[in-house]
Amino acid sequence: MSNDIDTLATALYVTIDDLVKTRPDLAPRRPVIGFAPRLTDAELVTLAVMQSLLGFTSETRWLRFARTHLRHMFRYLPKQPGYNKRLRNAANLLTAAIRVLAADTSLWTDDVWVADSTPVECGRSRETVKRSELAGWAEYGYCASHSRFFWGLRLHLIATLGGLPVGFALTGAKADERETLLGILAADPRLAGDRPGQTVICDKNDFGAGFETELAETGLRLLRSARKGEAERPGAALFKPLRQVVESINQTFKAQLDLERHGGRTIAGVTVRVLQRILALTAAIWHNDRIDAPVHRCLTAYDH
Repeated sequence: MSNDIDTLATALYVTIDDLVKTRPDLAPRRPVIGFAPRLTDAELVTLAVMQSLLGFTSETRWLRFARTHLRHMFRYLPKQPGYNKRLRNAANLLTAAIRVLAADTSLWTDDVWVADSTPVECGRSRETVKRSELAGWAEYGYCASHSRFFWGLRLHLIATLGGLPVGFALTGAKADERETLLGILAADPRLAGDRPGQTVICDKNDFGAGFETELAETGLRLLRSARKGEAERPGAALFKPLRQVVESINQTFKAQLDLERHGGRTIAGVTVRVLQRILALTAAIWHNDRIDAPVHRCLTAYDH
């Protein structure tokens, strides 16, 4: 296989099609009697991943491009309202696909994780904050990395050093990162349970004896830098170079996958667009791993 967008799309389509056949419960529910969709669920997921990798933040512009350049791959392409509705209903399938692809890579067994969160801005004007359907979930928060306030959500991510997403959660901007990390692990006990001695690198603000105790009970070893006035912690020499990895992963989401230009206006809309970008990164890493690419988290070959 080669590292071009058509080859990745073909391999992804076959994998998702097999997944839907094996797990029909993952497909969106449809009436027993009625019209069968002309665009299959596997084609829908493939189309959504290609949209993210090719950098189209507008669904309307993406479908215009697809009708002109991708007719050789898709027999039928829906209009924007239909595409949007199908995609929002496919959130469970996208979530399952992320796990299936991630577990099918050599990076899945890495014994070091990095964990952090990054802002997902959802609005800037006061009128947007007052009228948005996201009010109550989205909230004002502060991003220390960029010294800015924002209104929106946070994407909490656990990833390998190679950038492969292992666990994730989307929360309000003020959610406690420690509680969210523990929540991700509690939602999937096997994630840490199958990896005794796993190391997770966190921010220095992820502190507390209770937090470390709970992590240790799940089998994880916490590595973080010492806070002001705190004694030097084990592994300090390794922390700084490895800690930058998670910042690089967040930058991939922001710069190459346009995370903050998601365009979602509802809970379902924002959720599926974030899942779409996580799946796109996972699919690229999965494909690069299968073709033995020198750099797994490289999207350049798929953005044109």
